[in-house]
Amino acid sequence: MRPSYRLDLMAAGQPCLLWLSGRDRPGVHALGEVTGHVENRPEGPVVPVRLTLLTEPVPRSELMADPRMAAAEVLRMPAGSNPSWLSAEEFAAVLDRVRDDGLGRWAT
Repeated sequence: MRPSYRLDLMAAGQPCLLWLSGRDRPGVHALGEVTGHVENRPEGPVVPVRLTLLTEPVPRSELMADPRMAAAEVLRMPAGSNPSWLSAEEFAAVLDRVRDDGLGRWAT
């Protein structure tokens, strides 16, 4: 993580996801939530999260085809720094593609 005002916007209980970039299977690979406050450590900020890996990642190509994702930061600026964010509509587009992996509240 890089220090930024965005870290101050994160709070326990908020949803989060793990996005992997690169050539091999880019997309959303896990869903979870922030579990505590951002910790400022000498090596940089750390955000405690609990993640559940998806059985089948949500491919970047599927998300790019969804008009709700047209303005998504992670698609417009793939080399951007973390944390990135999604609007409620963009997050819904991700959730619409999550297979029911026993994730309960995440699957739609």
